[in-house]
Amino acid sequence: MAKAFNHIRSTDITTDGSPAGTPGRRALATASDFPEAAAWVVRFYDELGFDAVDTSPLAESWRVERDRPAYVARQDADELRANLARAPRTL
Repeated sequence: MAKAFNHIRSTDITTDGSPAGTPGRRALATASDFPEAAAWVVRFYDELGFDAVDTSPLAESWRVERDRPAYVARQDADELRANLARAPRTL
């Protein structure tokens, strides 16, 4: 099991992809407790035209949930990493 696609609008999945190496290519996060599952998502994101940032383990996936800086924001891999790092933990 892996968490994926929870921080992108469904319509953006089919319109925001771009070839690997494109400057500013949109990045998406994934998280899993199983390395092979996260690796599968990383490959799938690439096939769809997105860079990937692995935020594993699954316990860290809260960083891309609603009301966090990375949620539904169009960002490249560096911006996504920065937004993940500054996500506030709230209960």
